[in-house]
Amino acid sequence: GHEVLTFYVGYIEEIVQTSLSKWSRMGEIEFLTKVRKLTFQIIMYIFLSSESENVMEVLEKEYTTLNYGVRAMAINLPGFAFHKALQARKRLVSAFQSIIDERKAQKRDHVAIKAKKDMMDALLEVEDENGKKLTDEEIIDLLLMYLNAGHESSGHTIMWATVLLQQHPEFLQKAKAEQEEIAKNRPAEQTSLTLKEIRQMKYLDQVVDEVLRWLTFSLVVFREATKDVNLSGYIIPKGWKVLVWFRSVHLDPKYWPEPMKFNPERWNDLTPKAGTFLPFGAGSHLCPGNDLAKLEIMIFLHHFLLNYRLEVLNPDCPIQYLPHKRPKDNCLARVRRI
Repeated sequence: GHEVLTFYVGYIEEIVQTSLSKWSRMGEIEFLTKVRKLTFQIIMYIFLSSESENVMEVLEKEYTTLNYGVRAMAINLPGFAFHKALQARKRLVSAFQSIIDERKAQKRDHVAIKAKKDMMDALLEVEDENGKKLTDEEIIDLLLMYLNAGHESSGHTIMWATVLLQQHPEFLQKAKAEQEEIAKNRPAEQTSLTLKEIRQMKYLDQVVDEVLRWLTFSLVVFREATKDVNLSGYIIPKGWKVLVWFRSVHLDPKYWPEPMKFNPERWNDLTPKAGTFLPFGAGSHLCPGNDLAKLEIMIFLHHFLLNYRLEVLNPDCPIQYLPHKRPKDNCLARVRRI
């Protein structure tokens, strides 16, 4: 909700500013790798209040291994991506179980270590209408899913938004001018961004929506036909399982003229037809973290546009599409302060 997002704005902003400043002094970096670590740090704090660099480094590496195996052939033999992913999952489960055990012990022994509750505390305490709590296994499954979704999509979207704006100076200038206007109108006593200001970023919001459409980070959604469906002359029988391929929707010229072209201005006064813009899924299975993801992206771009530029070192680097669309060199670049 509004209150929770307001609380996170300051924390996200602090991490973003610190990270950008650090990267600008580092020379050559893998921009995507750095941004993914940044978004992982944010999601770790929200769920586990953890800012331990070592813990985050280890868990983030395990998630990278897990992601490579998610869409690989299910060959459970040493050396194959699927086998490595299963091993990574075991190590992640073990790490989360240790955290759960530690939290339960602290509660049992009435150890007060922090005033602010995180998502782990909420998951340990939540009960259904019958007073039943979540099992450790259910909590771990939720953590595995949310920690992954909460940093992968945001990280890739931030990287592509930054790269695409650098490639299109006319859009970059408009997005930057909007951010300068917001910063200029800020009261002298106000030192940081507010949720109200973020909601005034109409043009930047269009940029982010266009990146989400162009990139299509979420590949598919799973559905079951509740009746026989005639789809372009093909009959999908009732009861059949269906994979809805989002990229085919987002790149359909019927809904999106010149779909491969990055153009934030196609969103001027546009309300997409229902079912044609699905960056976070659809229906009751809509990604619950979409507000947080957009918040991270907008805060990052605000500070980047005002103070930095990206110098991509291999602009013609080949693109890799699995597990997600990215340059093969993870966007080797320099972050320059302006």
